[in-house]
Amino acid sequence: MSIEQKYRVHEVAKDLGLSTKEITEILTTYSETPKNHMQVLTDEELSVIFEYVTQHRQVESLAEIFAEGAQPGEKKAAPAPKAAAPAKAKAAVAEPKAEAEKSQPRVPQKKVVDTRKAADVNLDRYDQHLEDLAPERAEHMEHGKQKIKQQSRNRQQQQRQSPKRRQEEQARQMRKLQLEVAKKAPVKVEIPDEISVGELASRMKKTGAEVVKTLMKNGFMASLSDTIDYDTAALIAEELGCVVEHEVIVTIEERLIDDHEDKAEDLEDRAPVVVVMGHVDHGKTSLLDYIRSANVASGEAGGITQAIGAYQADVNGNIITFLDTPGHEAFTAMRARGAMITDLAILVVAADDGIMPQTVEAINHAKAAEIPIIVAINKMDKPGANPDRIMQQLTEYELVPEAWGGDTIICPISAKTGEGIDNLLEMMVLTAEMRELKANPNRAAKGAVIEARLEKGRGPVATLLVQNGTLHQGDILIAGTAVGRVRAMTDFRGNKLKSAGPSVPVEIIGMSEVPEAGDDFYVVADERMARQLAEERKQEKKDAMNRPVSKVSLDDLFSQIKEGEMKTLNIIVKADVQGSAEAVKISLEKLSNEEVNVRCIHCGVGAINESDVMLASTSNAIIVGFNVRPDTQAKTAAARDKVDMRMYRVIYECIEEIESAMKGLLAPKFKEVELGRVEVREVYKITNVGIVAGSYVLEGKVTRNAQLRLVRDGIVIHEGEIASLQRFKDSVKEVSAGYECGITLEKFSDLKVGDILECFEMQEIER
Repeated sequence: MSIEQKYRVHEVAKDLGLSTKEITEILTTYSETPKNHMQVLTDEELSVIFEYVTQHRQVESLAEIFAEGAQPGEKKAAPAPKAAAPAKAKAAVAEPKAEAEKSQPRVPQKKVVDTRKAADVNLDRYDQHLEDLAPERAEHMEHGKQKIKQQSRNRQQQQRQSPKRRQEEQARQMRKLQLEVAKKAPVKVEIPDEISVGELASRMKKTGAEVVKTLMKNGFMASLSDTIDYDTAALIAEELGCVVEHEVIVTIEERLIDDHEDKAEDLEDRAPVVVVMGHVDHGKTSLLDYIRSANVASGEAGGITQAIGAYQADVNGNIITFLDTPGHEAFTAMRARGAMITDLAILVVAADDGIMPQTVEAINHAKAAEIPIIVAINKMDKPGANPDRIMQQLTEYELVPEAWGGDTIICPISAKTGEGIDNLLEMMVLTAEMRELKANPNRAAKGAVIEARLEKGRGPVATLLVQNGTLHQGDILIAGTAVGRVRAMTDFRGNKLKSAGPSVPVEIIGMSEVPEAGDDFYVVADERMARQLAEERKQEKKDAMNRPVSKVSLDDLFSQIKEGEMKTLNIIVKADVQGSAEAVKISLEKLSNEEVNVRCIHCGVGAINESDVMLASTSNAIIVGFNVRPDTQAKTAAARDKVDMRMYRVIYECIEEIESAMKGLLAPKFKEVELGRVEVREVYKITNVGIVAGSYVLEGKVTRNAQLRLVRDGIVIHEGEIASLQRFKDSVKEVSAGYECGITLEKFSDLKVGDILECFEMQEIER
């Protein structure tokens, strides 16, 4: 076909005696679907049509249209229905009868033609007749004839190919067709809650420049590394012609751990979990021993074996689980890791001693954990017992006895004689019933690690408290970064168990490593996935250690208040005497305003200890020290947990600095740089010199020009400067750790053996 002439779909259909639909179906199957019946066909498309007609519409006998013809008056033989000749030629032959009689056409003889071989077709005679019948289409068909010859040769070659080659060719054509369809179909893109611009471009199969340009057009200025939210990303994707689906990312933890809420009908009553707290020597251990001996060991040969740090007691048919923790420090350590495992706290107070510093700490720790407190006034058998005085002291810490119109249960007891202990246990049961403690025993177990250790010959041993569900021997569990299978399980008596339900403490072996106290444990179904989750947790732990911890501090207090992150400023006050502690507490709480509430969560006397730092860490509090210093463990814990500790010697300086921090008007800050610590081992009185401290440098160094602080039993006695620093008879500028020296202080001589001298200097730092 020439370039100038156009051969359309409906014309080919008409010439070949076919419908336009049939031509369209041929092209759809073997080439591309035409847009409509007016589409101009290419040489290749015409070749496909002719090849198809040649192969599939052969005639059984073709009239000898080139013969000399029949006698006049004879009727012209019509071609068979599946004629291979073009439709215009057929129309020219099939003229009306009257016209045929008038022109006396020639009737050709019938001749069988095998079109399966190109050599058997007399194309020259065919073409000549075509020119006579349809000269206007002859030129168009010339090119088609050449294509038919070529296609015939190709067909003969393909017939000689193996079936495998034909299958490969068909598969290749199918892949090509699928690829073309895929190109025309819109791209489906899954978008999470947040996605980077570069990742979005990659998922949409677009260039980064296209996506950035579309973002700018919609008023978003972003680079490829910037993160955009789902709504923005979906808007851009739809504008670029993509089909958007919201991608919900399911973590391994969500797939592995079943934390669905229990239905009300599945819940059953469970035993309360009780922790006993109080000051040293006020009778915590005596109380627990009496309860154990009276309610646990009865009927058991050889007494009770206290195998684990928890046990259960039967009180008139009601079970109570006791946690035998070494004190409220361990209790706070577990709470610091998010383990809210106790339902009730028993505060033991000695009737002859009254409220002591550790008693106050225990009260504040229990309040921070938001659990009810029952006060047991112990040692009522002593002559100097005065419960009324203790109840009066308790009111100062917002623990008002029921007898005085409050809601705090007070139980006078004697752990020595057993007086009042039955009443105390009944109050525990009653308080537990009021709280309606329930759990679902018919599910996979979960709970908390009470304590864990490494035993020779047994490996990691963990004491667990089941809080929900039932733990079975052989269960796979994960606790923090430890994974294992319950190989053996024993109760607090040392008896082997096959299963343990809610509020039951058990000791297990079979963990891969020692978990941490306070870690949550979960029973899971897939051990491989559990180990994968444990590795992820280890990596998260490592990353968390390397990134800065966001704790409240005076330096960024104003910015947090301004951003609305800080609603309550928790403060822990420690002072040298009770009067100073109370004065500082009251003064600081008066700083509360509409934007932030200043709340003192603990107020005590004595040096700042590790327990104070742990409470500050879990409560996101600032420690304010007035005439006191932190001990070594507290310093280490504060540095590790990023707890802000502020030391003051003058009360108005403390108030002004915190008030300025709340207003964002802090003056230039001076950082105290610790140089060294010195212990006074001997005290000498030398004529014309004064009192000399024979000292030993414990760590760091002491320098002649540095400032010095004298600390006695955690209390700051004096701050000043060094008058002289000597090694033997020589005056020196500094003395390093491990050496002895003689020190005299400016205008201070009250030195005692055992005093600690802290050497430091102040450096101004920019805010």
